[in-house]
Amino acid sequence: MNPFIKTITSVEPEIRDLSFQELCKGLSVDGMLQSMKELDDFRRTSANLYERVRASIFLYAGFRFYLMPSPQFPGTGIIPSEGFENLLKRNFEKAIGVFYAEMQKNGPNSNIFSCLAESYHHLTFQILADQVRKSVRSSRGNQWMFRVGHFDEHPLKIHPKLLQRPEGVVLFPVLQEKTPVRMDLTHSCWSDIFFLGMDYPEGARVINISVDLGVYGRDKDIVPPLESYVRVITEPVIRLTSLDLKDSKDITQLSDLFNFGNDYLSLLKAAVIASGFIPPSFEGTNHKISDILSGIKASFPVSKAALDPL
Repeated sequence: MNPFIKTITSVEPEIRDLSFQELCKGLSVDGMLQSMKELDDFRRTSANLYERVRASIFLYAGFRFYLMPSPQFPGTGIIPSEGFENLLKRNFEKAIGVFYAEMQKNGPNSNIFSCLAESYHHLTFQILADQVRKSVRSSRGNQWMFRVGHFDEHPLKIHPKLLQRPEGVVLFPVLQEKTPVRMDLTHSCWSDIFFLGMDYPEGARVINISVDLGVYGRDKDIVPPLESYVRVITEPVIRLTSLDLKDSKDITQLSDLFNFGNDYLSLLKAAVIASGFIPPSFEGTNHKISDILSGIKASFPVSKAALDPL
């Protein structure tokens, strides 16, 4: 039996907990390549979320750390543009199919192994993200974010205090939020999310803590390390700024907001979408950022002077 499938499906801890390195012992590169193909078939057919996620991680590790460095395969090869384009568009399943077809046509090489590894790596988190999205959609209070189709239907409003500038003040007020950071002491990461825990409860045992930070002997107050700020501006753009990365960007197109790989501000983009400020249902539409922003008005009337641009 395929050693990777065996350890994923086994109910015996001594088998199920084997490391990737242990599973690779005794496998030739040809045997590993065949095991990866069988594991991909298993991933596609399994109805168990835990099995699909762990299979995708094994596929990533197999192509990246075992097959790609092997001197028995050519170090270079053609990367099909269709596969690369689908990878950038987050169509990972389609990209994987294109890369496998190229490997079958012209033989395996390190370039194709690298492409497959990258696809499986991102696919792993896409599977989890899809489950999160499904869970969020099941809550009646969140369903509007996935059903609203036009910016005229956007229900979010801005608190009028964010639109009121005292006389002599140039900038609008700032809304500030602070929160602790989570630390996974057992390095379990996402294993405790409920839909993985339901498929494999034993793997959902974790220890994590929420932490505020301060410098011993210097800081009197221990403060949350994560801070975010929101301010209304007069330009019809979404301006994202990271103080840590010293990076800033004006988002003028929806396609840019939903592209998490073209800059270093992907977490900020995800926060804007997850908050519902730009609903997930707007992805792929032709709406203009300026039209969406113009529809997000104050929650109750404010004076015209407060809305006048500089």
